[in-house]
Amino acid sequence: MNLDFTETQEILKKTAREFMARYYPKSLVRELEEDAIGFRSDIWKEMAKLGWLGWIIPEEYDGVGGSFMDTVVLFEEMGRACFLLPFFSTVICTLPLVTAGSEEQKKEFLPGIASGDTIFSLALTEPSATYDAEGIATTATAQGNEYIINGAKLFIHDAQTANYFLCAARTKIVEGRPEDGITLFIVDAKIPGIKITPLQTIADDKQCEVIFENVKVTEKYVVGQLHQGFPIIEKLLEYAAMAKCAEMMGGADWVVENCTSYAVERVQYGKPIGSYGIIQSYLAEMWAEIGIAKRFTYYAAWLLNEGLPCSKEVAMAKSWAGDVYRRWTRMGVQIFGGIGTTREHDMGLYYRRGRQAPLLFGDSDSLREKVAQEMGL
Repeated sequence: MNLDFTETQEILKKTAREFMARYYPKSLVRELEEDAIGFRSDIWKEMAKLGWLGWIIPEEYDGVGGSFMDTVVLFEEMGRACFLLPFFSTVICTLPLVTAGSEEQKKEFLPGIASGDTIFSLALTEPSATYDAEGIATTATAQGNEYIINGAKLFIHDAQTANYFLCAARTKIVEGRPEDGITLFIVDAKIPGIKITPLQTIADDKQCEVIFENVKVTEKYVVGQLHQGFPIIEKLLEYAAMAKCAEMMGGADWVVENCTSYAVERVQYGKPIGSYGIIQSYLAEMWAEIGIAKRFTYYAAWLLNEGLPCSKEVAMAKSWAGDVYRRWTRMGVQIFGGIGTTREHDMGLYYRRGRQAPLLFGDSDSLREKVAQEMGL
């Protein structure tokens, strides 16, 4: 096992860092946060030209044929840049299409994703705010060769820009087994019966409520086997958790680098604040804990990429990374002092994401419970 980046990944990292510096300054982050749609088609098309949107798509469907581990590098750089465009949502929805989609579905959707013409959003969570099977109450009722979807989805990222939803719905009720009877559907986001309402969040990260009211979907848009969609969802959540870990670690890198630079430059009582023992202790601990979180992330992502059992490792990585990101973005604000509390300062962008990101795809408490279960407790 070698967790060092490959030559391809090093090039990806360098290219992504330069791309974000050129096309995605912090002024644009604030502009997109304030914008209801939060999308820039010119940047999206440039990403498509670089092959990022089709990186995990096989070459026969106009993709690059790269690995999930490669995209971890991209997610990390996007987290460092506070990236808002729907790359995360689209890539996470692409994975089930690649692994479980029919040949017809792959031919219809994957080339469009790779070219930047098709954007996906994951319609999974509901008002229960849980990622467990019990939380899926949205129903899909068979009617001839169609299914009629009814229900409410909540905290859905990038619904306002999506062309399609990957939607989880209950197609059969199995007493005592909530994980059975769940099916994944590809749903056209523009068809009648769908109502999208933007939500205000601390991270301004474009979450929405999506209401499905008598939405018709033909059976050819069932992903995987009917009634057997939850195993696909479980694997999708592992990929999403690791991608979110990579984003958080990218943001954490920015925090430790900029807090260190500021501690060297900021003079208080005649000396740089970095010369005081307490600040040195904070920054050293910050650097160490972020480093551990990154190694956790790379190891769990590598296991996932290799197709090895890794439920415990993914839960450990996400729990630790979330706690670390929350803790050290808060300390970053304290190190910067008063200016770090303002919305105009970049530190605030990471602080707000440090409150939001750890809750996505499993919060620390639920993930530690999963670790305990994997230990046989």
